[in-house]
Formats: sequence, C-alpha cells, structure tokens
Amino acid sequence: MAISDTIKRGALRAPHRSLLRATGAIQSESDWDKPFIAIANSFVQIIPGHAHLDVVGRKVRAAVRAAGGVPFEFNTIGVDDGIAMGHGGMNYSLASREIIADSIETMLRAHCFDGVVCIPNCDKIVPGMLMGAARVNIPTVFVSGGPMAAGRNPITGKALDLASVFEAVGQLSHNAITESELDQIERHACPTCGSCSGMFTANSMNCLCEALGLALPGNGSILATDPRRDALFEQAGHAIVDLVCRNLRPSDLLTRAAFENALALDMAMGGSSNTILHSLAIAREAGVDLRLEEINAISDRVPHICKVAPSGLHHMEDIDRAGGISAILHTLSTRPGLLHLDTPTVTGRTLGETIANAPVRNPEVIHSLDAPYSPRGGLAILFGNLAPRGAVVKAAGVAPSMMTFRGPAVIFESEEAARIGILVGQVKAGDVVVIRYEGPRGGPGMQEMLAPTAALAGRGLAESVALITDGRFSGATRGGAIGHVSPEAAAGGPIALIEPGDLIEIDIPQRALTLLVDEAALQQRRAAWKPRSQALGRGYLARYASMVSSADEGAILKV
Repeated sequence: MAISDTIKRGALRAPHRSLLRATGAIQSESDWDKPFIAIANSFVQIIPGHAHLDVVGRKVRAAVRAAGGVPFEFNTIGVDDGIAMGHGGMNYSLASREIIADSIETMLRAHCFDGVVCIPNCDKIVPGMLMGAARVNIPTVFVSGGPMAAGRNPITGKALDLASVFEAVGQLSHNAITESELDQIERHACPTCGSCSGMFTANSMNCLCEALGLALPGNGSILATDPRRDALFEQAGHAIVDLVCRNLRPSDLLTRAAFENALALDMAMGGSSNTILHSLAIAREAGVDLRLEEINAISDRVPHICKVAPSGLHHMEDIDRAGGISAILHTLSTRPGLLHLDTPTVTGRTLGETIANAPVRNPEVIHSLDAPYSPRGGLAILFGNLAPRGAVVKAAGVAPSMMTFRGPAVIFESEEAARIGILVGQVKAGDVVVIRYEGPRGGPGMQEMLAPTAALAGRGLAESVALITDGRFSGATRGGAIGHVSPEAAAGGPIALIEPGDLIEIDIPQRALTLLVDEAALQQRRAAWKPRSQALGRGYLARYASMVSSADEGAILKV
C-alpha cells in the first residue's frame, strides 16, 4: 500500500479526492494509481541563490510528471545570511533551520506523500531540509539551484565574491581603497543568481549531499546558469519515482558510513565550519551517533586537496571544470580507508560505482593525495580549558603563521560591538578578539562573524589577530577564526570568565585552545559569574532560546 493511499483510496476518502481534484494536479483518473510526489521548494525572491527556484520548481514538476508521478509543490522560508548579517536579523538565521525542518515534516506527514524532491540552495535551507527529510523518512532526492559564477573586477580583472565586498568595507575603513573602488567591487561581486561562488556554507552543504548519497553528481558544482543543470532537474524527477518504486529511504542512505564519507569530503575540500554544526544535527535526526570529538580522527587521515575561496583563489566553477565533487571523491577513493565505497545513493548505484569514472581534469584545482595542501583535513576541533566540549576552526583558511598563536584578550560582548570596535581601530596586531554571548542560547541563534573577520582582513590583520567566539562564522570567513566554543557564555562556559588582557593560546596542530589563567582564579570568577538577562519578548526567538542545545550537539532543539 502506498502512503498516499491514505488520502485517495476508498469511499471514506471521497471528500479528500474532491479537494485533490480542485487543485488541478489530478489530470486524469489514472493519476490515482501514481505516486504522489512532494516538491519541497525554497523559492524566495530576496535570496539570490533562491530567486530562480520558481523556474526550477516548474522543471522538476514536469520531470516528475514525465516519470510517472503526480507532483505537488510547496515552499519553505529562507533567510539570506549576507543580507541578515550585522544586525538583529542574523539571530533568525540558524533558528530558521528548525522552522524549515518542521515545515518539511508538517507538509509531508499531513498530506501523506510517497516521496519528496527537495530544492534547496543556501545557508540553513539545505540542512533544514535534510533534517526534515531524515525525520519523515520517505524516499527523497535533493537537487539544488546551483552556485553563482564568480564576479570579476572590471578594472583589475581579479575574481570577486561576497567575501570580497565584506573585506572591502574593512579596506575602506583603513583608507586602503576609495569609495569608488568599493562601489566597483559591490557592483560586480555577485553577478548571477545562485549560491555565493566560494566554498561557503551553502555550497559546502550542497556538495556534502552528493557524498551522503541524497543528491545526483553535479549537484554541488554545476553553476545555476549552466544549461547542464536542466538535465539534473530532469534526472531528479525520474530518480524520485524510481526510489518510491524501490522504497529506498533516507534511513537506507544516511548511515554512519555515509556521514563519514561526507566528513571526509568536507576535510578534503576545506568546507565551511558550519558543516560540522549541521552534520551533527542531521545525524541526530537520522538516528546516527555522531559526536564532535570523533571528527578529528577523520581530519587526521584525510588530506586537504582543494583550496576554494575564501581559503584559496578558486571558485565553484573551477571545481566543476576540474571534474566536480565526483572527482574529489574519486581521488579520495584511490587510498584505501578514506571512503566507504559500498554506500547506496539515489543514482541507484553505490558511491564507488557513481564516482568510478570521474577523473580530475585540472590537478591545479584538485590536488593529488601525494601533493596535498596539507596532510590533514581542512577542519579541526579544538579542546582545552577554554572549550571543554570543543570549538571548530576552518584550518584550511588559517595562514601558517597563525597555526600556533598567543595573545591578550580584547573582549566584545556582541558581534555588533566587535564589528565597530575593529573598524575604529580598537584591535591591534597580536591580539585575540573574543566575541561572546553569541552562542545558540545567548545570541540567540549563533550570529555569524563574517563582518568582524572581514573587517580584520580589510585592515590587514587577518594574519596577526585571532578571533574566538561562541557564535559561528560564515563560510566566507578566513583567518584565525575559532567558533562554536562550548559551553557557551550564556551557559556559564569558560569563555564567559575571560577578562581583558588574559593570555589565550591557540595550537591548531595539537588541537588545543587554552586560557592561560590558573584554575584557582577561574574558580573565583566562576563563583562571581551571573547569567545575563535577555529581553526576547514572546516570539520565536524566546521559544528558540529556551529549547536550543549547545553547539557541540548541533544546536538542536530539545523539549
């Protein structure tokens, strides 16, 4: 019995069928014998990565219809992290992930769909949909809207992306560029629709979908404006009908082995630090026991073989021309023990079979395992008395001179205060900037710190100032930026006990983050510490703050 039979079979369901006829989706009596397929779109006009998804939705609906399914499209919300950055809107970014997961669950279960095609692209939308799909566990295919092309400075010819604009603001504050030059960068950095062109959070998560087995090859790298993307939409429509016929569900795909494959890819390509937060949350929904402290073991064995902006000069279009994510995975597969090649995928083949004929077409973009950028992966988890339950750093974006660092703390109690303080010159070379009370509960919602880190870069301090926060970083961040410090300040974590001038030591090779204050002094500070009150009103953020868990648990909601 199909799941959709619940709403379309028998005399008792005559009212349901009458309503379904009124939608116009039932085009013939034979449609009652076909699987009902949800198209979970995330079209919103204010996000450039999603502004074209209304057209994508129509193409996927047509593909599902041609494959023998009956498509029904609905939409989720979406928050653009770049537009929400630097003001109170950013509090809603991570929190929106839970709304998206809940909306997927609600729509799929309330209407008894047999399968779902998820069309995400940016930021929290990808993991939110992954969480909802794992929770409901009906056959699922992911097909993103694709990345945007990199911009180009018409004067210098230099490649541009969103991070270029944020860093240019810092350069302007330091009189390193003129307002006219900033205007040129602003106008040319984001030239097309699509998710921002570097290995930022959106593209990182869309790439990980391929390794998890839920997306078709090319999902993460084919540009939004590339005609090849239409073939991907068509394949997704046929794949979901096939998956329903075979009853292949997310629980069959989202196994422990699949998550290890995704994290291996993450390490190899130097993905956004946000991928760790989201992987933990998705694993929980999938019933997979994945813990933060286990991730360094994967990083230790997987070399870092790609440097994509903001860590390097390449962009997603370069990855695609070099062979795409399949080529990265194929490279990893040549060394035993780096991937689980027998994991199933939505292609109908195993991961090993899917990537078997995916050679690297440009070794300058995707390095060999014998010539990596680093023998260890692009992400690292740090522990110590400042982060007893862990902190995350995108090691791929850290200069060699910053891999070990010691400096005095310059403390800001919010992202906004830090951004202004950096721009007006309150931070100097050798300092460790501490931004606290921006964790899941304290923010609430873990504000991203792209504006402060970009300000540091723009003022020429990216390789001489470290930044530590219980908040998180945009995938566009580069430099000695350590986030997700757990426990967070709002929970009384050690980051709340730091005082101005305290020495902090960072040792990324040794995976250590240490506050150089003796335990007796910390105990005195802990005894005197009091929680900060928050005036959050009665809206969603108040409910979110009351339920959200620590970053080391994926910032999931707990009842």
